Amino acid sequence: MTATEAVRLTRYAHGGGCACKIPPGELDEMVRGLAGADPVHEPLGELLVGLDTGDDAAVVRIENGRALVMTTDFFTPVVDDAFDWGRIAAANALSDVYAMGGQPLVAVNLLGWPRDVLPFELAGEVLRGGLSVAHEAGCHVAGGHSIDDPEPKYGLAVTGIADPDTLMRNDTGRPGQPLTLTKPLGVGVLNSRHKATGEVFAEAIDSMTRLNRDAARAAVAAGIRCATDVTGFGLLGHLYKLAKASGVSAIVDSAAVPYLAPARAALRDGFVSGGTRRNLQWVSPHADLSAVTEDEALLLADAQTSGGLLLAGELPGHPVIGELVPRGEHVLVVR
Repeated sequence: MTATEAVRLTRYAHGGGCACKIPPGELDEMVRGLAGADPVHEPLGELLVGLDTGDDAAVVRIENGRALVMTTDFFTPVVDDAFDWGRIAAANALSDVYAMGGQPLVAVNLLGWPRDVLPFELAGEVLRGGLSVAHEAGCHVAGGHSIDDPEPKYGLAVTGIADPDTLMRNDTGRPGQPLTLTKPLGVGVLNSRHKATGEVFAEAIDSMTRLNRDAARAAVAAGIRCATDVTGFGLLGHLYKLAKASGVSAIVDSAAVPYLAPARAALRDGFVSGGTRRNLQWVSPHADLSAVTEDEALLLADAQTSGGLLLAGELPGHPVIGELVPRGEHVLVVR
């Protein structure tokens, strides 16, 4: 065993992955007043998607019928293996471009590292993991920025390209559209168990490192124009944002939602992150959860890292978990 193999990276993080996001309610308050304040006009480019609906990435129309898609994402270690953490963080950052229907072109690294505490060999493994997933995506990685940080953090700033006429947005959902989920839930509770016990869940790592590229391409080709990805705010949180932005309500069929096999045991044994509990607290005033237990609601609010796409439309090969309906008393209804 080498010195780097003996390091448990998750012990150096106060939270893990997207579960350490600023809570959505606090984030809404922080950015209040910033939406709709962009003063820039042509010829620099028309802002097609900005802060107004809290979508996954910013989009600017450029020349020749194209649009630039820009995003950034980084977080603390979600697993102990440095290479896997790099892969997960890169897949998660790239996902925001896919969620908009775009193709990532170039990324730069964002690295915070406790240089007097953890060896640089580990940091190199993190960067190598990120590079491997970016290359799988066909995305260049060209440098980046690093700081001396008491807590390790890693991610990417990504620029992609898209057709402005086939963008997938979170504010274009319409009543009658089915809801499709492209990855199972449950990585949040499994990551919490991993942080506490050191148990490794291969199915969670496989899910988090799997690109949303193929699902996004298939969705765009199928004519789907409303989507988001499911990350730190959980399925309920991201669906609430989509339904609210689209002016509709959403019904979730809880029995149809897929989970990774060990997730329910992790929930039963109490491995629920604070981020997940905050997600549920945030959506509860806007949701009818009377048909499910608190445990089921917690799984639906489970803070995901590098989760799947949530699509307003049906995509063969992936489960339909609900539908959009006209706005009712509640924005979310779970059955």
